[in-house]
Amino acid sequence: MIAEVVRQLPDESTQQAVGYPSLFLLVALGSLVPVVPTGALVSSAAVVAFHRTAPFSLLVVFAVASAAAFLGDICLYWLGQRGMRSRNGSKWLRALSDRAAPERLAQAQEKLGAHGGTVLVLSRLVPAGRIPVMLACLLSRMPLRGFARGDVPACLAWAATYQLIGILGGSLFPEPWQGVVAAVGLTLLISAAPAVWRGLRARFGHGTGDAAGQ
Repeated sequence: MIAEVVRQLPDESTQQAVGYPSLFLLVALGSLVPVVPTGALVSSAAVVAFHRTAPFSLLVVFAVASAAAFLGDICLYWLGQRGMRSRNGSKWLRALSDRAAPERLAQAQEKLGAHGGTVLVLSRLVPAGRIPVMLACLLSRMPLRGFARGDVPACLAWAATYQLIGILGGSLFPEPWQGVVAAVGLTLLISAAPAVWRGLRARFGHGTGDAAGQ
């Protein structure tokens, strides 16, 4: 399916006119609601840019992705602040809390207290790390301006990392669709790794505890 889509892409000017706004909207939406694999989007866009119009388009992809991620983060943080101040906005705060495992939130609060806003940079690079750190910032009453200052380098580092994954996938294969498949597979694997690791730890940890209890 991906191969067919990439083969049927229109000319370069049309791709840019449609692709960049679409990338911006999807990354911003994915930062607000976890229904879009934003890392895979950025990597896929980087693959196409690498094969078609590198290096200028790679810079545009980087700028669009980082700006969209920043906008999505700021909107989500503002909604979280509103949820802490008003009854009507509490659903956004609950939504954030539901997406953060208690142990991850505790770790995020500890690291935020020790390292301050620099934790935001790492939170964007670690899979499933963004929401716990954002929630820790909300609970610590970090102002929106302070969050924004830490989120700028975080979004830049995030966009650069996933773009590099796309460039790597694009450089390994002669056809863009092959690079897209490789980049998407790698980003999804990276995203799923923490959940798989926690599941394995919980399974084997419980088993060890049961054996010891007997």
